[in-house]
Amino acid sequence: MLRFIRANAAFLAAGFILTFSSSWGQTYFISLFAAQIMEEIGLTDASWGLLYMVATSASAIVMIFAGTMTDRFRARTLLMIVLPGLALACLLMSVNYSVVGLVVVIFMLRFFGQGMASQLAIVSMARWFVASRGKALSIATMGFSLGNAVLPFLFVSLLAVLTWRQTWVVAALMCLLVVPVLMRLLQQERTPQAVAKDNQVAGMGGRHWTRMDMMRHPLFWLAIPMLLAPPAWGTVLFFQQVHFVEVKGWTMAGYTALFPIYIMALVSMTFLSGEMIDRFGSAVMMGAWRVPWAMGFTVRARAPSRGWALLGLVLCGIGQGIQSNAPTSFFSEYYGTRHLGAIKAAAKQSWSSGRPSGPGSAAGL
Repeated sequence: MLRFIRANAAFLAAGFILTFSSSWGQTYFISLFAAQIMEEIGLTDASWGLLYMVATSASAIVMIFAGTMTDRFRARTLLMIVLPGLALACLLMSVNYSVVGLVVVIFMLRFFGQGMASQLAIVSMARWFVASRGKALSIATMGFSLGNAVLPFLFVSLLAVLTWRQTWVVAALMCLLVVPVLMRLLQQERTPQAVAKDNQVAGMGGRHWTRMDMMRHPLFWLAIPMLLAPPAWGTVLFFQQVHFVEVKGWTMAGYTALFPIYIMALVSMTFLSGEMIDRFGSAVMMGAWRVPWAMGFTVRARAPSRGWALLGLVLCGIGQGIQSNAPTSFFSEYYGTRHLGAIKAAAKQSWSSGRPSGPGSAAGL
């Protein structure tokens, strides 16, 4: 693993930074400010959930078309659009006071962060690496894990000295600071067309499947139920964390202090699942990753203390760790990498509609 990291440090670091930068558009970060947003704009739990669902669904629809750009343009070209767009969304959040404006801001955060930054990182890793795809994905997706581990606690702590709006300005600055670093790391990046000629891998039947080919094949529709639930569960896990903490009678600072252990479980399983995918293929992990999720939510539903909540988070982290690698490896292995950007954009958005809509969503927590 260390030899692999040293030999591919620039590309792996770029993937890591991109996944970390997607944090500003991830549910776990946005939901940290749910209470302040609802109070200042005058939203209920239900209306906030509905607004979030509408904005996220709109970004998912746009991603179906925008995601194909990762098949046609260099990552370094796209990041010059994606990261400034994400920084702008953070700045707009810091000055927005209207419901309509909030819909636009959430749309931009979800599209540029959770959508394009994640898409750009994961598709690039799957395309640049073949025999070591699982390892590459497991390393790059550590950016998701690091963001999840440190940003909630860091920004909750910043609220002691800054207003919640000022913290979004900090997020915008952090987003912009990584742009020159990424440009330097990707100086030698090949274009997707060059990669297609040199290093593309065919899928089932030795074919390079297009998005329409995939959607006409029964395997895709049989896989959708397996792919649908876990991302929605991950959204609920963090979207309702403020409501969950209130119901349990804990403090937000005390609850977010559990996240580093959750991330340890997530990171461990991310690396382990990456190794297993490289050795045994993606099908093995595709059949397993919903079990720890279900167990984790069951434990959290009945958790009488933060200790039990931690156990639930660890189980969810195991499921999340497998989820970091399995879907992208599955689509690369079975449908090839030539049109992976278009395929992943369509497949990802097909399961992006499972969103919480209000406090009732927290019942499963």
